[in-house]
Amino acid sequence: MAKEGSLAAPTRHPLDWQNPDFTDMAKIEEECERVFDICHGCRRCFNLCDSFPRLFDLVDASPDEMAGVAKSDYKQVVDACTLCDLCYMVKCPYVPPHEWNIDFPHLMLRYRAAEHKAGKTSFATRQLTQTDRNGTLARPVAPLVNWAGDAGNKLTRPVMEAVLDVHREAVLPKFHGKTFAARAKSDGVTVNTAAPAFGRKAALFATCFVNYNNPDIGEATRKVLAHNGVATEVVYPGCCGMPKLEQGDIAAVAAAAKKAAAAFKPYIDQGYTVVALVPSCALMLKSEWPLILPHDPDVRRLAEATRDISEYVVEIAKKEGLAPGLKPLDGGVSLHLACHARAQNVGAKAAEMLRLVPQADVSVIERCSGHGGSWGVMKENYPTALKVGRPVARQALNDAKAHVCSECPLAGEHIVQGMTRLAEDAPLKVNHAQHPIELMALSYGL
Repeated sequence: MAKEGSLAAPTRHPLDWQNPDFTDMAKIEEECERVFDICHGCRRCFNLCDSFPRLFDLVDASPDEMAGVAKSDYKQVVDACTLCDLCYMVKCPYVPPHEWNIDFPHLMLRYRAAEHKAGKTSFATRQLTQTDRNGTLARPVAPLVNWAGDAGNKLTRPVMEAVLDVHREAVLPKFHGKTFAARAKSDGVTVNTAAPAFGRKAALFATCFVNYNNPDIGEATRKVLAHNGVATEVVYPGCCGMPKLEQGDIAAVAAAAKKAAAAFKPYIDQGYTVVALVPSCALMLKSEWPLILPHDPDVRRLAEATRDISEYVVEIAKKEGLAPGLKPLDGGVSLHLACHARAQNVGAKAAEMLRLVPQADVSVIERCSGHGGSWGVMKENYPTALKVGRPVARQALNDAKAHVCSECPLAGEHIVQGMTRLAEDAPLKVNHAQHPIELMALSYGL
């Protein structure tokens, strides 16, 4: 048995989501009371997200510590969890194989799965998590959708807040008329046959965000990899299901995993590495899908073949060496390490990648942005998202670099919005965030 404080790697148990006990609310509340009692005795995670301050406030206000906290109040703690996984991966000393067997994020997921099964997922939330449908519908009328979704639109945003519970001040992703997958079919790239890594092949998982909301990230990826001798194919079988996982719809995530595993299988058979362009999606392919479908060999094989884009570029640099041509990035970079990149447990690969740029001036911010995917734009969560992300925005503002970037595009824009609020009327050096791979493309002059 592992001892407390052991340096052994944590062991994460598969989700027994098809067992009726998994969504038995009485059993869930019993487990919540056990886990919450341990958490309040430790309090090591007090500064990660708002779940833990809410829990500790409930305990501190109770006449009998955890025993005096009403079970109906557990939902306050659950609702604040963004499933970032950092408490499990970074902070908690009691994760399995410790005998206390604490997996806080998956307990929060279990609670939400029970709510989802009971039909308690709101209409607005169900619509927002239909990312492929929403992207497909928005594409032909992208300028109109972007006008309506602009945070400065005083006509439409109050209506969206009333109907969809999306806070009127939250920055929303833009949509594009031509998806990344469509661009990849029509816009070719020339593979550099003189590059040290020539011969590598990568199947790019476009992700719903890059495909519909920011194709520039995908195009930068293709150009950087082509310059480094990597032949790429863009594959998009559908959303990874992270938005639905956040709401406890595990069956929908399992279906997405099976579909994607089947789509990528021929590429893996041909020796392609699967490269995910957004860290949340990489985490789903690597970690969450194998825990949801632990006996599916195609899902396991996909997990083993998957790399995050920053991880993949660093792998090339270490094994074959990067192609020449990188130039310094004037003004330096403030880099936010996304929580779902950190939870992959591969190290700070975005920082490693950007430090490959000559005369690299990279300031790393290793703290939650507060956004939490779709969580941070909701009316009831947005003020908390700003509060949690304020230290990140303050550090980026104080860094005063020419570039602000995050591996998570939603987190990046949230950080810039926080910087704007802190700066008040003072001009900012940046008006939008970039992905680290975009800065590599800029350094290469691509």
